[in-house]
Amino acid sequence: MTEAVVHRCGYVALIGRPNVGKSTLLNRLIGQKLAITSHKAQTSRHALVGIKTRPEGQILYVDTPGIHSRGENAMNRYLNRSARSVLAEVDVVVFVVEALKWTPEDERVLKDIQNRRTPTILAINKIDQVKKKDLLLPYIAETIKRHDFVEVIPLSALKGDQVDLLEQAALDHLPEGENFYPEEQLTDRSERFFAAELLREQLTRRYAEELPYAVSVEIETFKAHKGVYHIAAIVWVERPGQKAILLGRKGAAMKEAAINARREMEKFFDTKVNLKVWIKVKKSWSSDESALSRLGYNE
Repeated sequence: MTEAVVHRCGYVALIGRPNVGKSTLLNRLIGQKLAITSHKAQTSRHALVGIKTRPEGQILYVDTPGIHSRGENAMNRYLNRSARSVLAEVDVVVFVVEALKWTPEDERVLKDIQNRRTPTILAINKIDQVKKKDLLLPYIAETIKRHDFVEVIPLSALKGDQVDLLEQAALDHLPEGENFYPEEQLTDRSERFFAAELLREQLTRRYAEELPYAVSVEIETFKAHKGVYHIAAIVWVERPGQKAILLGRKGAAMKEAAINARREMEKFFDTKVNLKVWIKVKKSWSSDESALSRLGYNE
């Protein structure tokens, strides 16, 4: 007698401190760039669902902002609240750490995980950067003492090493159920959302040192006409001096960032893009709850 095939579906959270590679891991798992990345910590600001449909089931990966212990302004509270709220709503947690490292922020994330009884997979990322491979086994042995993980998987999100093992482990621990989304859908976010994120990515990469967290992007208009996306974006900063940094000499720096963002948008949307960008100043927007809400930081 043939055994019935079990079809699974559910949410899998990618949780960890800032800069452990969660967004890179999401992009690798989905097979397409959805989450913006940079070397700067706290690049991710929103929970983002990436949808991976397989014959055996559908995995809904939730990329989250890094849980951190930095200042307590409105933006930092939002980032931590966004990440922690995901823990209450998912079926499986993937706790991402960096190989050979364990910090107080890792410990803080683990405590948040331990407050739930959700099956948790330990994903030890960046093993490609470990030169002394003999140090990995002692690190793993010490780390697994901290929690009853259902699986432990060393991997490289950047290179793709053993990411397939993580995906299978996540699927195996999901509940039985039918797909939540159509097979061809890759995310729950809108094109407008990704336009804002792709522009913010270019700004974060170019101005990471000068403007670490004081930049946000608002898409004022997004229209499709005759095969071209016409996008108007506002870049919000907190001080006139930050606006001057973004503009550069005769506006050349901002022009270059906008050109790079337009190229990324054209690749992402697979169509021509006409992008216009303005820079506006709103004092202390990252500490203003109402300003954050208007800019989409209440989702």
